[in-house]
Amino acid sequence: MTIQTSKLSDPAVRAFVTAVNAHDREGFLSILAPGATMADDGTDRDLADWIEREIFSSNGHMEVDNESNRGRDLLTHYRNDTWGEMRTRWHFEVGDDGTISRFETGQA
Repeated sequence: MTIQTSKLSDPAVRAFVTAVNAHDREGFLSILAPGATMADDGTDRDLADWIEREIFSSNGHMEVDNESNRGRDLLTHYRNDTWGEMRTRWHFEVGDDGTISRFETGQA
């Protein structure tokens, strides 16, 4: 059973998922802290390159199955035009200012 995006506990994570699913690059970038970093399957990646390839140019979409750690850890069904659909885990580090300083994803 999926969790409606509007019901996600952490406001920054909710904004992240909303922006991904709306293909809203400006909204997505606005929730990231300056100098934000990310990793995919345990390897640090170039953030700008990764989000272009895995989210925006490939129509990325997240359906959240479960959240934990006060809404900062998600289990999702993630799909894009490149890889199809897969179960993924996401971890978010959110600063005191409410922006995401780092996110990590990978197959679940």
